[in-house]
Amino acid sequence: MIAISLLIVAISILLIPFLNVKWKGIVTLLTVILIAVIGGIISVKALLGDKIEFILKGTFVTGEIPIRIDGLSGWFILLINFTMITGALYGLQYMRSYREQSSNITLHCIAYLGIQSALTIICVVQNAIVFLFAWEIMALSSFFLIIFEHYKQDCIKAGVNYLIQAHVSMVFLYLGFIWVGTRMNSYDFRAITEFSTSFPPLTSLALFLCFFTAFAIKAGFVPFHTWLPYAHPAAPSHVSGIMSGVIIKIGIYGILRMILLIKTDYVLLGFIILFISVVSGIYGVMLAIVQHNLKKLLAYHSIENIGIIGIGIGLGTIGIGTNNFLLTTLGFAGAMLHVLNHSLFKSLLFYGSGNVYQSTHTMNIEHLGGLAKRMPHTSVLFLVAALAICGLPPFNGFASEFLIYFGLFKGMNHGNLFSTLSLLSSVFGLVLIGGLALLCFTKAFGVVFLGSPQHSFSHQPSEANTAKLIPMYLVMGLIVAIGLFPIFFLHWLSEPLKLFKDKLSVATETMPPVSDIAYTMQYIGWCAMGFISLAGIIFFTRKQITKQKPESFATTWGCGYVGNTAKMQYTANSFIRTYRKLAKPFLSIHKKEVLIKSIFPEKSSYETHPQDKMEELLIDIPIKQMKYFFGKFRFLQNGNPQFYILYGFIFITLVIGLPFLYGAIISLMKFLNQL
Repeated sequence: MIAISLLIVAISILLIPFLNVKWKGIVTLLTVILIAVIGGIISVKALLGDKIEFILKGTFVTGEIPIRIDGLSGWFILLINFTMITGALYGLQYMRSYREQSSNITLHCIAYLGIQSALTIICVVQNAIVFLFAWEIMALSSFFLIIFEHYKQDCIKAGVNYLIQAHVSMVFLYLGFIWVGTRMNSYDFRAITEFSTSFPPLTSLALFLCFFTAFAIKAGFVPFHTWLPYAHPAAPSHVSGIMSGVIIKIGIYGILRMILLIKTDYVLLGFIILFISVVSGIYGVMLAIVQHNLKKLLAYHSIENIGIIGIGIGLGTIGIGTNNFLLTTLGFAGAMLHVLNHSLFKSLLFYGSGNVYQSTHTMNIEHLGGLAKRMPHTSVLFLVAALAICGLPPFNGFASEFLIYFGLFKGMNHGNLFSTLSLLSSVFGLVLIGGLALLCFTKAFGVVFLGSPQHSFSHQPSEANTAKLIPMYLVMGLIVAIGLFPIFFLHWLSEPLKLFKDKLSVATETMPPVSDIAYTMQYIGWCAMGFISLAGIIFFTRKQITKQKPESFATTWGCGYVGNTAKMQYTANSFIRTYRKLAKPFLSIHKKEVLIKSIFPEKSSYETHPQDKMEELLIDIPIKQMKYFFGKFRFLQNGNPQFYILYGFIFITLVIGLPFLYGAIISLMKFLNQL
């Protein structure tokens, strides 16, 4: 089946350049669906306990190529393919606005298929060289998807930034695989396990941190996140959806795979991951709140949710180290379920932002407002996704976060003082993340969709067509289904969880089942849905009673002011003013303002431009220092041909003279040794 999948992709890639623009997207969509069906069959088998393993012959460079598809691979392949399908369905309509760019769309379609193929290969192959080859295909394909609008300077900057950091990630992957390969003389992933058992725990911990850094760059953990807020706003909205939904999740897959392969001090490792994750979650949502670009706001929320996933992973890793079955199960179950949940509600949010962009041609939140009347379907879909990302029942975000919360509380019952305080701090961190997420999406949804328009557009914004809304409703349906029936989806996680349970040295049969927790989540979801239904019934009844009464319309009371009431409502900036003042020590916000200074003032203005303080410290300042250092050598490039001839003469002299000098030194040393 894998060979058939690769053959289908190869045929499609060769065919796409010769097709009409309309058919390029259709062929891409059909190919994505075919690959998803084939991958889905294999994944379901793996999730039902049928572990697939075989060896490909390979080449003299790669050696044998082991293909292993277990529960973890199956879970990630399924969620990758679902998001790729919804992204292709949405993108088919989204890209209609760019049909005149035939060559760009050709490259775009080929890169989209390259992403899906590379992600699938990464999940199934366990040979270091082939893994790195697929990782490179993924990086290059993502680069071409990001720079689709290459005529925009911001897109090129974002693409180059992503490509550089993607290859920094590869450097750490190379270091890890070379370290194992030179010691164990094998490219098989099982050599990683042999390496970790053959050397002290500190050495295996160093190996894990090497791989963790590589995968953390891809996933967007702080401080390795700086490419994300640039790439998401630059890419087309369906590409942003799959980037946030599945591409950054391949970093999570890599971390989980290395936890299964590397044997080390799991307690220490768990607390390291937990600390980084809490910082990532809080820092990501803090920066998201102050953003004015809707897609950049969503990008920082990806960092926040990667932090939540990481908290689950850290919790599960601590569970392995302490042989705590319940802690292991709750941590990894919450993390992997949140991987699926985030891929759903975040892709839906990006699709919604794509609708807003193509209707208004702006992502500036301050220029939007009142879109719920013009775009009712998009506003409802965006609201559902916003409630889900805030972790509110009866939507899917609540289910996974509830598991992580429950695991943190259970972990505090079984540990020393340091462990208890660390987990308690993580609980406070998770609470803070949830509260700030509510503030952020209250601002985002309220300013964009509610109130009155704050900007006059040359055309009236209108709802997206049905073809765009269909994949969005598919995603929303799954969001609600997971929130109402979490037990069903947790059942499919049983095989991936067994992989982590097998690392425990205690009898898991004596431990309490997790089904009781799942039933509790389900009851909470049903109660929340009942409350929503009751509110809907009351609203419908009221509407039926009052529909016969005459309606009266009047201007909203403006507190005695007779000016433009649209200008008197909250802006995104004023809505979070109190928060911005409280968070000022932790953020870097540059203000640009013209103050009122006289009795008859001229036009005043106030702007804020948030900056990533971590990016300034780790990237901007070092680059500035490097430029300053290399600037000291500008005198060498002075434009004088005589100097350039001299440089060539010096270089040739060194090339010829150094070997003779080296030989003379060796001869002198031999002579001195004889004396």
